[in-house]
Amino acid sequence: MKTFPVLPLFFLATLVATNQASDSAVSHQIHLLRPKTGSHGSHVPRVSCLSWRLAVETHNIIGWKTIPAACEGYVGHYMLGHQYRKDSKAITYEAYLYAKSLNLTKDGKNLWVFDVDETTLSNLPYYARHGFGVEVFNPTLFNEWVSKSTAPALPESLKLYKKLLALGIKVAFLTGRPESYRKATETNLKNVGYHTWETAILKDSSYAGKTSLFYKSSEREKLEKKGYRIIGNMGDQWTDLLGTNAGNRTFKVPDPMYYIS
Repeated sequence: MKTFPVLPLFFLATLVATNQASDSAVSHQIHLLRPKTGSHGSHVPRVSCLSWRLAVETHNIIGWKTIPAACEGYVGHYMLGHQYRKDSKAITYEAYLYAKSLNLTKDGKNLWVFDVDETTLSNLPYYARHGFGVEVFNPTLFNEWVSKSTAPALPESLKLYKKLLALGIKVAFLTGRPESYRKATETNLKNVGYHTWETAILKDSSYAGKTSLFYKSSEREKLEKKGYRIIGNMGDQWTDLLGTNAGNRTFKVPDPMYYIS
C-alpha cells in the first residue's frame, strides 16, 4: 500500500476499492480538500477545494464573503506555490499574443485597462497574515496596508505591461481603491516597475453606494468618450470584465481569495 504525506488543514479520506478478481480489498489514501461550506454557508458534500476554486474562477460560485474554512491551506499553497504563477503566465502570454496580432492605428488611442489589486500589484503579504481570504474583509486594516506602498508587482503582469508599451499601446489603471489612496497607489506602482501610464482612475466619493460593476463600467465609458479604444481589459474580478464598455477582449487573472460584486 502506498501512503502519501499528511498535509495540514486537509481532510484525509480513505477510499476502499475492492478487487473483484482476487476478492481482496485494497486501501487507497486520498487527500480530499473538502470545503465545509458553500457560498451561502451550506455544506458542500464531496466537493474538493480545487473544484471550488474552479467554480469561483468560472463565475459559477458567486456572492461569497469568505473562502471555505477548510480551504485556507489549499488556497494558501496555491497562491504561494508554482501553479498560481503558471496560471498567470498562461493568461498574460495569451494576452500578449492577442495584442501582438492586432493591426493597430498609430494615433495614440489604443488603450489597455488594468485593474490594480491582484492584477498588477499583489497583496499576498497582507492576505497571508489574514488567512488567504478566510477572514471577513477588514477595509481599515487593508487600507493601512495600502498606505505603506509596499505591495510587490505580479511578475507576469509586469512583463505584459512592458510588452504592451513596446507595441505602442497605452495603459490605464482602473482600481476600486479610494481616491484618497492615490499617492500611495501611484508610488507603489512606480516603485515596482510600472513607471508610466495614460491615466490612473481611483474611486471617488460620487460612487458611494454603487457596485464595482457600475463604477468600472462608467469609467470605461468615459474613456471611450474621450476617444480611446479599449483593445484589452485585464482584472482578477468578474466585475472588472463584465458590464458595458468592457473592451474588445478581456482577460481574467486568477484570484480565489475574495469576491467583489
